[in-house]
Amino acid sequence: MTLSEQTNDFSEVIENDRAHVWHHLSQHKKYETVDPMIMIEGKGIHVWDAKGNKYLDAVSGGVWTVNVGYGRETIANAVRDQLVKLNYFAQSAGSIPGSQFSKKLIEKMPGMSRVYFSNSGSEANEKAYKIVRQIAHNKYGGKKHKILYRDRDYHGTTITALSSSGQAQRKDQYGPFTPGFVEVPHCCEYRSQYGECDDYGIKAALAIEEVILREGPDTVGAIVLEPVTAGGGVITPPEGYWQKVQEICKKYDILLHIDEVVCGLGRTGKWFGYQHYDIKPDIVTMAKGVASGYAAISCTVTTEEVFKEFKSNPDDPMSYFRDISTFGGCTAGPAAALENMKIIEEENLLDNVTKMGAYLMDRLHGLKDKHQIVGDVRGKGLFCGLELVTDRKTKEPVHESVAQAVVADCFAQGVIIGATNRSLHGHNNTLCLSPALICTKAHLDEIVGAIDKALTKVTAG
Repeated sequence: MTLSEQTNDFSEVIENDRAHVWHHLSQHKKYETVDPMIMIEGKGIHVWDAKGNKYLDAVSGGVWTVNVGYGRETIANAVRDQLVKLNYFAQSAGSIPGSQFSKKLIEKMPGMSRVYFSNSGSEANEKAYKIVRQIAHNKYGGKKHKILYRDRDYHGTTITALSSSGQAQRKDQYGPFTPGFVEVPHCCEYRSQYGECDDYGIKAALAIEEVILREGPDTVGAIVLEPVTAGGGVITPPEGYWQKVQEICKKYDILLHIDEVVCGLGRTGKWFGYQHYDIKPDIVTMAKGVASGYAAISCTVTTEEVFKEFKSNPDDPMSYFRDISTFGGCTAGPAAALENMKIIEEENLLDNVTKMGAYLMDRLHGLKDKHQIVGDVRGKGLFCGLELVTDRKTKEPVHESVAQAVVADCFAQGVIIGATNRSLHGHNNTLCLSPALICTKAHLDEIVGAIDKALTKVTAG
């Protein structure tokens, strides 16, 4: 029996929420006069709120997470069965689902070898940074400790994760930050730092080398990059970029850390976003879609070469990875993740993402042809963005209130889309779409139709 079948009166729930819950990314002053939104149920690609409104969720749970859709009983049953058998034991010991999921995951990641469990994307990235720092101390006398990150990329919400994030507004008021993190330029060709050029991708990659040379190659231990920049504006890498980045990392003995927290587990049409670009990473982190939100889990995955650094001297009591994640020992996460992968395989969702992604991009380009406010359409698979501008020639971004007005109008139509939010000063102007991997053409038509109406209304006003 669902909650809605038990009662249609959620007034107590709403008041309890208003009085006691601190929502994410929310200014709560408004809740003194309006009700907070309470989501009650989800099925497939749709959710229902406490007032009975139905929405098509085009952002997979609000933050790119529910990849296989809502109401998956097989995942819920797998979690329930595992919890009854063994819900938790510290990850200093293993578990059946942890072992099985690790094997299944590594089969999808040629060249990778080891899986370290924790419970959020921020934490997974923190583990990666600790790996880099410990290698720096053990192998390079502490000198090769700096970690490069890219303008517009985002790697998490903790202070150190924010230290590695290129989104100024997210960082505002939270400093001072962890030292040793150095920013490199973005790779958004639409916002080219070099004007019109045929080799933008190469130039953007060489800008990374310039930073390495400035800092000193013997001080740089790793670079962390999203395969497709997510919250910074859904930025797909330009041609030639990733190949040159890989060359630069090899040239200067720099570990390549790919943050797949958003792109991982099918979002772009392959198991991982980096697999589109012939990249051989040293470290890969993931969360969100790993279990589609049915349980908390994240993974820090490394090559065997990286792993070996932590067992090279068993006589040294400080040589192993002296880290723990309490809830990395929860068995619900890998149990849910294993079933999540099974669904992706059995329902051929990677193929669906490729086909529906191409269809969605075609429809979005249709919006660009119709609406001058759409300056650029970008994306990979079912992960797309529309950058809104006041003028296509100058590419001046619309005020963020315009993008938010489009989001609000779509919401009023029963379609939930996203937009860059509190990320980039003056550039919170990109609409974001990431519907579940199960979506159909009919779903995408509804999403695009809502955006079309919203753009018409907002530009007319």
